[in-house]
Amino acid sequence: MNKQKWTCLLVALALIGGTGVALNRMKANQKLGEPGIKTAAIPGSKRMDVYLPPKVLDYNSVVIPTDINVLNGLPQDTSFAQRRYTAPDGDIMLCNIVLMGTDRTSIHKPQFCLTGSGWIISDANSSADVIHMERPAPYDLPVMKLVSSREFKPPGQSSSFTVHGIYVYWFVADHELTESHWARMRRMSAHLLATGELQRWAYVSYFAVCQPGDEAKTYDRMKKFISASVPEFQLTVGAPAVRALSAQAALR
Repeated sequence: MNKQKWTCLLVALALIGGTGVALNRMKANQKLGEPGIKTAAIPGSKRMDVYLPPKVLDYNSVVIPTDINVLNGLPQDTSFAQRRYTAPDGDIMLCNIVLMGTDRTSIHKPQFCLTGSGWIISDANSSADVIHMERPAPYDLPVMKLVSSREFKPPGQSSSFTVHGIYVYWFVADHELTESHWARMRRMSAHLLATGELQRWAYVSYFAVCQPGDEAKTYDRMKKFISASVPEFQLTVGAPAVRALSAQAALR
């Protein structure tokens, strides 16, 4: 190996070593940002108590305990909240929040969870959207809407039938909103490098099941429910002007 190659190798090794030291030092000194949702400390726990309203419009709710496999599989400072809301006519809406702690791997790409549960996502019918909010001030909430389907076989029955699911999600941190997983990752990295603060992102999702052909009606109902429920737990508010959808949203 000639002198020039040796020099390049030594420089590369120095850069790798220096980067490792810098990253370790940054991790040791990094601050954790404030969440963009309502939380309270749980005495003796690394987790936070994440708030969801017990009643929204004419929907009553029950708390759904977090699965033990989820609790054990994610970092111990990851926080959760989940409620099942039921209207007088039997309509059901599920709301789920996952709040990261010091480990950014707490939040995965949402599509993985949906497909892992047996739902097949229709890319042709899924898209980024905005839901208009009136409280606490008028703004447009950026969301991702996924339309999916699944075969369901009732217990004791020999035949199955197809149901469709509407899954709406977004990500929120202190003064940050996006419907794009990639935009969230990019903003989190840029903010950490610029300030030394790790943004504490939350992943908010709503899910409703419907019959094939009822997707538009179900989504309209979900938008009304989201508009009524989000101001009860979300602290971050979007810009008053109509927001452009994230360019990265197409990548989902």
